[in-house]
Amino acid sequence: MFNKHPKGLVAAALANMGERFGFYIMMAILTLFISAKFGLSETTTGYIYSAFYASIYLLALVGGIIADKTKNFKGTILVGLLLMALGYLIIAIPTPTPVPNMPLYLGLTCLGLAVIAFGNGLFKGNLQALVGQMYDNEKYSSLRDAGFQIFYMFINVGAIFAPFIAIGVRNWWLKVNHFDYDATLPELCHKYLEQGQNMIPQELEKLTTLANTVSLDGTQVTDMTAFANSYLDVFSRGFHYAFMAAIVAMLVSLVIYLANKSKFPDPGKKVVEAASAKTVTKEEVQMSATEIRQRIYALFAVFGVVIFFWLSFHQNGYSLTYFARDYVDLSVINIDLGFTQIKGAEIFQSVNPFFVVALTPLIMWIFTSLKAKGKEPSTPMKIAIGMGIAALAYIFLTVFSLTLPAKDELSTMSAEAINAIRVTPWIMIGLYFILTVAELFISPLGLSFVSKVAPPHLQGLMQGCWLAATAVGNSLLFIGGILYTSVPIWVCWLVFVGATACSMIVMLSMVRWLERVAK
Repeated sequence: MFNKHPKGLVAAALANMGERFGFYIMMAILTLFISAKFGLSETTTGYIYSAFYASIYLLALVGGIIADKTKNFKGTILVGLLLMALGYLIIAIPTPTPVPNMPLYLGLTCLGLAVIAFGNGLFKGNLQALVGQMYDNEKYSSLRDAGFQIFYMFINVGAIFAPFIAIGVRNWWLKVNHFDYDATLPELCHKYLEQGQNMIPQELEKLTTLANTVSLDGTQVTDMTAFANSYLDVFSRGFHYAFMAAIVAMLVSLVIYLANKSKFPDPGKKVVEAASAKTVTKEEVQMSATEIRQRIYALFAVFGVVIFFWLSFHQNGYSLTYFARDYVDLSVINIDLGFTQIKGAEIFQSVNPFFVVALTPLIMWIFTSLKAKGKEPSTPMKIAIGMGIAALAYIFLTVFSLTLPAKDELSTMSAEAINAIRVTPWIMIGLYFILTVAELFISPLGLSFVSKVAPPHLQGLMQGCWLAATAVGNSLLFIGGILYTSVPIWVCWLVFVGATACSMIVMLSMVRWLERVAK
């Protein structure tokens, strides 16, 4: 698979894989961590999650500008790695739960997230620009799409195992403190500390039952306030320790990058060399300017379309994780390792990267076979097809959600009634399977399209703009939380059907133009 590609591809992919491993440890647990530690609602948590996820990609635009201006792509990437490690350290430091000072401790967490976001902005787009330059050589140019698919596959190798590490560490700390894991307890504990015996009777009954169920030493809970404080502290501290595993992953990525830094091409150096290589005529400059405008228009058209894909796709760490927590039967997934148990809503975060790794070779083979027959779709057409597949994924989930009660109805239902309506985990697996196919038609091929169409002196900036478009989609993620908590579940998913289907239609209308520009 790799022998026909540039030698630096695997090293760059491994460096990115380590960074993504740490990142997905955090993303697997971030929304549930914020809710459990600070007692925030799904909607309020969504504002923080959206702002963070948007800033990651928006700051990639800043990182691209910095690299383009300084012509120091490699140094910018290195600083990004160091900043991300620092950010993980800030949120990994254990602090008391329930928090004695909400502005202070929530502010500290947001500071750590901001440092991670800025470091990611310096790292992500510029490494992609570096990989793109590897395929500017005519020897490798025909393998550009395949190269980015390989690069994307390596990212997801780390992401497969990251949720297991996060869950394992959290549940290990619970077990050390003689507690079992239950996804619904943190929310109930926070409600009890706020409302006491004034809680809805059904919720108070659930809390009492679950409190005695998760106490592994067999003691009956007589002081509910003490239990709630203790469980929340242990639960959240386990998350803090999981963030420490992300720091280790960042250090591994740093070592890989430094060991191979000299082997990587330098996009900044290429721009300088191209500028000094020859003197161009006024006509050539005019032609070049016209072509540059067309390329930029084409790129921004694609950027606008993919916004709606990311709005829908990145619900995986937000509303879809809450859906898994509230509506999926998690009891059937329990991997007992003795010292810890792998169980929890976060486990589904490993399904998408698993399918990326499993399906990438198959999809590459399909595209290669079509190419040999002269029938391979263009990159813009592949992106349009991906949008349609994403719409099918949410149609699938909508159908299985038609009979489920709305989120606000769960508080008035008994534990037995809730368990009776829970759906099989296979629904989440099927959903992520379809979404992953869509992702493989859009994300790696979008990166390839940007690296091919972007003017040479704007490589870092355009890769940053691709990520900035993702940022716009991510800034709207909170919509998923608002829908999740305020309308029937099936209506929530139907909105994402509409968003992705409309994007497909718009993309199809632009395919011929985009194909001409990309030639």
